[in-house]
Amino acid sequence: MIKVMIADDDIIVREGLKMIISSQADMEIAGEAENGNAAVKIARSVRPDVALLDIRMPECDGISAAEQMLGEGLCAPLLLTTFDEEDFILRALKSEIGGYILKNSPAERILNAIRTVNAGGTVFQEDILKYVRDKISGTGSPELFRELSERESDIVRLIAEGMSNRQIAERLFLAEGTVRNHISAILEKTGLEHRTQIAVMWLKK
Repeated sequence: MIKVMIADDDIIVREGLKMIISSQADMEIAGEAENGNAAVKIARSVRPDVALLDIRMPECDGISAAEQMLGEGLCAPLLLTTFDEEDFILRALKSEIGGYILKNSPAERILNAIRTVNAGGTVFQEDILKYVRDKISGTGSPELFRELSERESDIVRLIAEGMSNRQIAERLFLAEGTVRNHISAILEKTGLEHRTQIAVMWLKK
């Protein structure tokens, strides 16, 4: 059972998400909050698997809350955003947060995103990436990945598809520890800091 916490300052949005999530046999609501500070406190208490966070909230925004949750190992955050939050999106894509989805996404897409980040994968809705593609700092050129081996390139591609280390290991018939070692090598060769940046830069190129 995937325990999901919802944080949004709009009660109508929260109620809608609760209905969608509660209808799933493999999910349950683990708590709800109307701002980022409350979300972090609740996460510390109930230890959800996934925190569904509005990117723009009072007192503490979704990005700051997500970063605190990741720093304390509380749960996997999934950010809900809209196209008019460009500055927030650009800031979030430079962090280790691995899940971004538009608020107006169909219910099935939101549910699949929850399952993906719960499994350790990444979610980058293509519409979001198209919107900010040319505004993300750094380079998305092929040269960034020029020094990678064929196996490392395969792993980068699968990271960009949202796969977790375990899923990549199963796909490529490798040990999970071997995948982690390859990712460390990829980060060193590219100068990137974490797998979120790997996915973003690969999708930019």
